[in-house]
Amino acid sequence: MEVERVQAIASLSVTGGSIPTEFIRPETEQPAITTFHGPVPEIPTVDLSDPDEESLVGSIAKASQEWGLFQLVNHGIPSEVIRKLQAVGKEFFELPAQEKEVYAKPPDAKSMEGYGTKLQKDAQGKKSWVDHLFHRIWPPSCINYQFWPKNPPSYREANEEYAKHVRDVAEKVLKLLSLGLGVEGHVLKEAVGGEELEYLLKINYYPPCPRPDLALGVPAHTDLSTITILVPNEVPGLQVLKNDRWIDAKYIPNALIVHIGDQIEIASNGKYRSVLHRTTVDKNKARMSWPVFLEPPPEFVVGPLPQLVNEDNPPKYKAKMFKDYSYCKLNKLPQ
Repeated sequence: MEVERVQAIASLSVTGGSIPTEFIRPETEQPAITTFHGPVPEIPTVDLSDPDEESLVGSIAKASQEWGLFQLVNHGIPSEVIRKLQAVGKEFFELPAQEKEVYAKPPDAKSMEGYGTKLQKDAQGKKSWVDHLFHRIWPPSCINYQFWPKNPPSYREANEEYAKHVRDVAEKVLKLLSLGLGVEGHVLKEAVGGEELEYLLKINYYPPCPRPDLALGVPAHTDLSTITILVPNEVPGLQVLKNDRWIDAKYIPNALIVHIGDQIEIASNGKYRSVLHRTTVDKNKARMSWPVFLEPPPEFVVGPLPQLVNEDNPPKYKAKMFKDYSYCKLNKLPQ
């Protein structure tokens, strides 16, 4: 079966100035109608180099409770490492179609890994304006190099270098989130997978779209993950739902965007909030992003931390194997 990539659809659409109807969102989702343009609160920015740990714990906990998302600056990942990660990802998506298809996700695959396009339409029969590449970057036992592009030749080195640095950031963030719950620094990470946490990188490629007022790159969703650490490019597009309004995340050069995912909301028994977010597209430029999803191993059971549960504060979520949680969420079944 020949899969139609959004990049190919985009190159045909540019000349006509219209997009296929399956990409036109219902009015309740169209960015032109639903984006809030009044004075808006800023998405919190957290400076990871702040020497005052107490203040850092406070600002990360507050952002995670009120927003479920924050921009992280002075995080310690050299800008050159981020630049190389972006450069090799961009080069891959600019390759001829047949070269990219070598890495296509096999049709019968159980794993998300590989180059692809979300084929199924959503409940309204609509599609998203995005192609992607998924592959794990840590731990070594989970890596399948079959899905790591060999072209550009520096792809592997750039991704391995980024993986090393992003793990340091993740360790710090999970420790601070744990302290923000009033438990010891190691507790939260251990409750969501510990040393077995799997780091799944996704490159999102949102081609230029003639009707950015009508389409979405990704519709509203929360992440399955524990946390997601995302590198954006300079084309804005991430929107967050706050007080029932869709608010644009401004671009901060070299910042990382950290999302609280469903597993941290569960482990924190709802104290931290998994963020509802979506992605808009641009008329003239390709938007790209590099989220890394930190996921528990499939058989790992995540539930509310026992330290946070008592008679006055009963568990709000069921403890579940991550694979079962994912299956229910992806198939829109009740948890």
